[in-house]
Amino acid sequence: MFYRLSLLCFFWLAASPLLATEDTQIRLGVLAFGTVNWELTALHQAKLLDTESLQLQIQPLASPQAGKIALQSGAVDMIVSDWIWVSRQRAAGADFTFFPYSTTAGALLVPADSTIQGIQDLQHIKLGIAGGELDKNWLLLQALAAKKYRLNLDQTLEKVYAAPPLLNQQLLQGRVDAIINYWHYAARLEARGYRRIIDGQGILGELGIPVKVPTLGYVFKRGWGEAHRKALQQFFQATRQARDLLCTSDSAWWQIDLLVKAGNPETRKILRQRYCAGRIASWGAAEQKAAGEIFLLLKTYSAGRITGDAKAISPGTFWTP
Repeated sequence: MFYRLSLLCFFWLAASPLLATEDTQIRLGVLAFGTVNWELTALHQAKLLDTESLQLQIQPLASPQAGKIALQSGAVDMIVSDWIWVSRQRAAGADFTFFPYSTTAGALLVPADSTIQGIQDLQHIKLGIAGGELDKNWLLLQALAAKKYRLNLDQTLEKVYAAPPLLNQQLLQGRVDAIINYWHYAARLEARGYRRIIDGQGILGELGIPVKVPTLGYVFKRGWGEAHRKALQQFFQATRQARDLLCTSDSAWWQIDLLVKAGNPETRKILRQRYCAGRIASWGAAEQKAAGEIFLLLKTYSAGRITGDAKAISPGTFWTP
């Protein structure tokens, strides 16, 4: 029942223009059941984009890869993705750019009674990893283990790659000792008593990067952004207001409950905490400098497979309104 109602809610939003006129249209591609829909629904319900100069058209996507293909083909104007992909695309001649959406990152979790207390205890265990061998949290965890404990996690533990929901089940069934999973899957386990060892931001902090760097953001062509700068500023301001509303208004949060699919008060509480912790507090030179440091770590620990041949983040990767 919840699944069916969530579908109806989302596709009603997708089919209904948020604005009455079409002076400027933003075709936004989003995962059909991704967390971006939470604030887009709040944005619609609160009429935060009630302007005559902009129309937002939501196009559901089946997967992140489908979003990248849609953006590259011109089927949509904007998607949510990461700046590493944007930098690599720019190095190859594409015109994409990135504006931050969230700093929330994945987390490393273990059962409450696990003997694993820290990264130093990850040797000779079975670790589930969402996102595959090039998952950014996994690469950065390897960097931290090497720097702080002189451990080569890639060689000293058994890796299990699987989809996020399956990894949660693997941990629940005791088939793995720990998992690195995306934030909302991790939050659901925390609500069931599973223990968080460290999250993505914690890893960065221990690597000497204390600045909160966005993990995901809105991605679009820089030329298109320049041509629609005012409309983009309105959109980014409205989405920021929608997220703040979800984090300050219990009523607004309850209105997206069918999309959140928390199921119980504790899960609902932790999901909201983690979601709100990802709000962008600052976006400027400090964050972009820190992103440069992360880029070098990812380049090293992926042997360039995630970053490409570029020696640094490609110029123009980050959009500043």
